[in-house]
Amino acid sequence: MTDRRAFLSGLALLAASRMAGAQPAGKVWRIGLLSTAASADEFPEKQTLEALRELGLVDGRNVVIEYRYAAGDSVRLTQYAAELVRLDVDVILTFSAGVGVAKKATETIPIVFGTSQDPVRTGFVVSLGRPGGNLTGATYLTDELSAKRLALLREALPGISRAAVLWEPSHIDNEFRGLQAAAPGLGVRLESVEIPRPARTDEVERAIRAARDGRAEALIVAPGGFTIAHRKRIIALATDHRLPVISAWRIFAEDGALLSYGPDLREVARRLAASADKVLKGARPAELPVEQPTKFELVVNLRAAKALGVAIASSVLLRADEAIR
Repeated sequence: MTDRRAFLSGLALLAASRMAGAQPAGKVWRIGLLSTAASADEFPEKQTLEALRELGLVDGRNVVIEYRYAAGDSVRLTQYAAELVRLDVDVILTFSAGVGVAKKATETIPIVFGTSQDPVRTGFVVSLGRPGGNLTGATYLTDELSAKRLALLREALPGISRAAVLWEPSHIDNEFRGLQAAAPGLGVRLESVEIPRPARTDEVERAIRAARDGRAEALIVAPGGFTIAHRKRIIALATDHRLPVISAWRIFAEDGALLSYGPDLREVARRLAASADKVLKGARPAELPVEQPTKFELVVNLRAAKALGVAIASSVLLRADEAIR
């Protein structure tokens, strides 16, 4: 019995030692969340915060999260990045347009990012395997998958020959270049509909009119700070004009777009949260590989198809990971 008690006592001491190593006694980590979104209800903020909680990083318990939501305002985003640096947070968690802003704001505070483009090509990191500097994170591969999305649109609606692309030139995560390269081979003519910066309050209405006036038969929406924040309005107006909408993120399909194809956002969020957790526990971003998605999902919205009066090709329906009815 004495030996058993000693053994159990040893296990308890070992567990306590490991916990102390994970987070020093009395230490409350501070995470700066720098976002172009308007609230924590948006992707990827919502999924990433949920993933952090799954790892035991709970705001108000063992971490303090400094939320900074710029709601698509680039000036405010820069100001918020400076605020987080002054607060000397332990790590900055940011996405899309926030990545470049955070990188300019600090060379010392670790930054864990989510970005749609190749972070090597954009200059965020030296390489995916060994990022160098103070940044690491995950890429959503949005621009690499843009040709696949256009091919899916063409297959789902074979009669499509002209599509408008709603995108933000100022937003680093855009897929217009990939779409341009793929369009001729798929027999699709693209019309560029740009969202300026700063965007006006009537920008959604203007964009849909431009797509309609350009005789577009579908609308490809490149995820960005503005298009994500205003996606419900974009989809509603496009539907009124009989324009099927396609995008990378499943939240578009969930909100009425005809289809979406892209990485499993929940999987990427878990990888991002794991990277932030490792950084808080002492890992150096310079040596922490940038994660890439391994799971992808095709979501088809049959309610949207009915509202638009279109029939989606059976070959696409059979491959769909989810059909919203």
